Amino acid sequence: MSTSAPIVIEPAELEARLGNPDLIVVDLCKAEVYQSNHIPGAVHVEYADIVEMRPPVAGLLPDEARMSAVLCSIGFTDGKHIVAYDDEGGGKAARLLWTLAAFGLEGHSMLNGGLHAWANEGHPLDAKPVRPETTDYHARYHGGVVADRDYIAARIGDGSVLLLDTRTQHEYHGHDVRAARGGRIPGALHFEWTRAMDRRRNLRIREEDELRRELEALGVTPDKEIVCYCQTHHRSAHTWALLRHLGYNNVKGYPGAWSDWGNAQHLPLEHGPS
Repeated sequence: MSTSAPIVIEPAELEARLGNPDLIVVDLCKAEVYQSNHIPGAVHVEYADIVEMRPPVAGLLPDEARMSAVLCSIGFTDGKHIVAYDDEGGGKAARLLWTLAAFGLEGHSMLNGGLHAWANEGHPLDAKPVRPETTDYHARYHGGVVADRDYIAARIGDGSVLLLDTRTQHEYHGHDVRAARGGRIPGALHFEWTRAMDRRRNLRIREEDELRRELEALGVTPDKEIVCYCQTHHRSAHTWALLRHLGYNNVKGYPGAWSDWGNAQHLPLEHGPS
């Protein structure tokens, strides 16, 4: 698969490509939404099938066997182009793209605005379930876009690495506690993930130059290695995709994220105003 495909695709562009044998449209909406309305030809994937849970840690990567099963179930083979969408502005779709990249599968796309943009702008919908012919594909872990707790802990204080916390302000400051401990990873900057969405344009990504200026004013610059995290690397997967879309080439995500870090008593944290 070529890595030249854009990470974000517009509804009109996708509609023009529907029916292309090299295209796989993946629906990550709730099952009941898919059953009533989905993009014609889209195959449904449950979000729970692309993440692993080991309580209290959630949002971990699936192993090779589980990821292989998902890819076989949607009819994936080398050379196919996946376009993912959801009904929440792109968090689940972006998590699929990041997971694909973690298995060395770059060059796939998410639908800008997801089902909101598609349906609200009059593109065709279908209710017929799609059951593709399964394939025999073996996914192999690559890991280039992955930063785990040890990787991050070894780089705290490294000026070339920037940690970007995409949770709410209350989570970031430690007031909303969703693990054994509240707070943030030391030195992490804050960019709440929905700041990237344009609610006037059906949850599309906001104007690119404006976002670049806003991020760089925070200190999020392309010369840094950027590690995005949230509670489970669901919300922050959207920020990972956003940064890649904006031309940031060295971006990683933290599977497990705060559900991992916040439950590990030996790891350092900060809380309160930064």
